[in-house]
Amino acid sequence: MVFVNFYLYGIKEIAALGVIQKLLIVFLSIFKMKRVCHLALVRKNLLAHSPFVQPLDKMVLRAGSFIILRRHFLAKLVVTFLALTLFSGCGQDTKAPLSLDKRELPKSPETQSQQRLRINQNVIREISFDDIVFDMAEDTTFSRDLLPERVTSLVGQHIRIRGYILPSFQQTGLTQFVLVRDNMECCFGPGAALYDCIVVKMLPGRTAEFSIRPVAVTGTFGIKELKGPDGNHLAVYSLTGESVR
Repeated sequence: MVFVNFYLYGIKEIAALGVIQKLLIVFLSIFKMKRVCHLALVRKNLLAHSPFVQPLDKMVLRAGSFIILRRHFLAKLVVTFLALTLFSGCGQDTKAPLSLDKRELPKSPETQSQQRLRINQNVIREISFDDIVFDMAEDTTFSRDLLPERVTSLVGQHIRIRGYILPSFQQTGLTQFVLVRDNMECCFGPGAALYDCIVVKMLPGRTAEFSIRPVAVTGTFGIKELKGPDGNHLAVYSLTGESVR
């Protein structure tokens, strides 16, 4: 029993010595850190009051101030340049086309016809029967040379013209009809003026309904001679109809 007590006492003594050793190591580390901090503070004070260090500090401060002023100057210069650029462009026409050469190259006839076709497809031109009148004496055979330029220039154009549908046996689902200037019988047939009627042929899948009221027909204008059994002309104008209202 005495041996056991002595053994336990020895273990406790060894543990206490280990704790004391660790505490001494901690205290020594703290002391070293305080000493290092103290030496750094003393060195800083010495450098601050040294006659050789003060001019160096002033040079560093001056260099820093110069760099800051230079950055401010460059920033102001950039802002001024951008402002002048914006204000100088305010009075200019933004819609003016940019080109290296102001001289325009002559357009070929094919290019002009393509441009004219695009314009005609997008714009519907309103005309009347007065716009397609031409001079033709009585008992004169029709010739295309009789047509003025204002008429021939309409060929292939998208137009809308108002008139009357010439009565026929069919009243609904008309795929082809004659559009005349007025509802008098003198506008189509022998003795009638060729410029007072237009033969309308509707596009595939589209039809028209007969009406005693005037209608507006939209389509593509053309010149196509229609002759009767005797060889005389009945009509010279044609229209590929798109809509009848």
